[in-house]
Amino acid sequence: MDIRKKITELKRERNAVIVAHYYAPPEVQDVADFLGDSLGLSRIAAGTDAETIVFGGVHFMAETAAIISPEKKVYAPAPDAGCSLADSVDAASLRKWKKEHPGGIVVSYVNTTAAVKAETDYCCTSANAVKVVESLPEGCEILFGPDRNLGAHIMKTTGRRMSLWDGVCTVHDVITPGMIREAAERYPDADILVHPEASCSSSEDILSGDNIFFYSTAGMLAHARKSEKKRFVIATETDTLHQLKKENPGKIFIPVSPGIVCREMKKVTLDGILGCLEKGEGEIRLEAGLRERALLPIRRMLEIG
Repeated sequence: MDIRKKITELKRERNAVIVAHYYAPPEVQDVADFLGDSLGLSRIAAGTDAETIVFGGVHFMAETAAIISPEKKVYAPAPDAGCSLADSVDAASLRKWKKEHPGGIVVSYVNTTAAVKAETDYCCTSANAVKVVESLPEGCEILFGPDRNLGAHIMKTTGRRMSLWDGVCTVHDVITPGMIREAAERYPDADILVHPEASCSSSEDILSGDNIFFYSTAGMLAHARKSEKKRFVIATETDTLHQLKKENPGKIFIPVSPGIVCREMKKVTLDGILGCLEKGEGEIRLEAGLRERALLPIRRMLEIG
């Protein structure tokens, strides 16, 4: 039997929902019930009647789904798929940082482990990070982590000073101001859509570009759907183009570099999804107390809006 058909049958039998991040391989995106960014997918899956969530993404993403949906079984098709941001900070290191900055408010990007979220005051996503930081009292010390590029972008955008953890997304960190300037010169008729994890995200000349926009991955898709432009340069993981092209026939999408690839995301396979559904492989289990502490900063973020 074709593996896609087998996945579909088992999904029905197990009352499962498959969600996949835009950076997952195209064949994984194509079997998913929902595509999105990590937190958005966790919230979508939580709102379904499914008893089981199979999360086509890296490990911290499946963990986040387990935090939000304790009543469901959550599986990771590639449980060894990591993230340079999530791997750059652990709970002990964060506790030490907090002791060095007593009274500081910790804002952690959602690209972190459950243990780090449990030591955090507020979570944020790339889409709402500016709003979360702007909601905090003026004059308070903010400890932002683990992405220093996103943190620098927020500081430039809001004018707020923050202490930044020294972590990066190794995929987006290679996207430089020079790459964006070259794309702007080569494609003057295009909108250039840049992820704020990119190393160029706090460059003043890039921020002031008339046709340069900073978005989460989901934000890029929304922009492309609404825009009357016909050409777009995409400065994020290249498999995002798969869904962009599907949603926007007739529009042209150009990767800022074909080498912007997350190798960890490519560990997610159809075989891995089948293993979750057929054998219960890759189940995510969180201790109840840890889950509750990790949920608190997510709830605070959602209350901000």
